[in-house]
Amino acid sequence: MSTTLKKIIFAIIFNSCLFFLLMIGIQNSSKKSKVKFLKNETIMLPVSFIVGSNFIFGSLLGTIFPINLTKKN
Repeated sequence: MSTTLKKIIFAIIFNSCLFFLLMIGIQNSSKKSKVKFLKNETIMLPVSFIVGSNFIFGSLLGTIFPINLTKKN
């Protein structure tokens, strides 16, 4: 198995575990907020979910993008 595929699989598994722990951790979260994007708004979501999911999404993208950049060089 190539190292690129190993990195992607590891990133997906690691971030899925973080997301699972995030779901468990926000069970008692009481502070809720809406996310406004352009003209749309989301439903009321816990602030910890918004911050945690953005961190996980950024971690996943940060793992995948450098892999694509190194292939071109």
